[in-house]
Amino acid sequence: MDRSIPAIITALFLLGVLVLMWRSWRKRSQRDRTLTAGYPLPEGGAAAEVLATAEAYYVATTPRDAPLERLAIPGLGFRARAALTVTGQGITLDLDGNAPLYVPGAAIDQVGAAQLAIDRVVESDGLVRLSWRLNTPSADRRDVDSFFRIIDPNDRVRLIDSIRSITATAHQDESEA
Repeated sequence: MDRSIPAIITALFLLGVLVLMWRSWRKRSQRDRTLTAGYPLPEGGAAAEVLATAEAYYVATTPRDAPLERLAIPGLGFRARAALTVTGQGITLDLDGNAPLYVPGAAIDQVGAAQLAIDRVVESDGLVRLSWRLNTPSADRRDVDSFFRIIDPNDRVRLIDSIRSITATAHQDESEA
């Protein structure tokens, strides 16, 4: 007996695993096809005062408090290098290979630290978790967490403080209205 039979068995096994992975991602994409990320940019959005910027690695977007279940939302389905820009109105997520996504301060619930998301585990508080609501009808309100690995630690503190300030302002404005 030669080595061809074990090689064929191994190849068939690997092919089966790849088919299952492809099928699983296809089902997840179909499940999440109605979800939309991002909101329309506000009037004069480009002229808004920039409070903080940061270069980061985008890790994933998951349902709220379920950091091991990736959502296949167009524009947020895959890891990417990202540029985050916080203005007085909200935050812009510019992921490589995708159109920039805008999240208004009123849609952001909180920002904080995390240690794991999907298949990424880092040191304690190594990820920034942005908790926000997708731009979906209120009957289908989806709360999600997006995870980022900030490259420069100095940008991390400035970014988190800026996001907290705009969310506090946005939520205060909502309660007054």
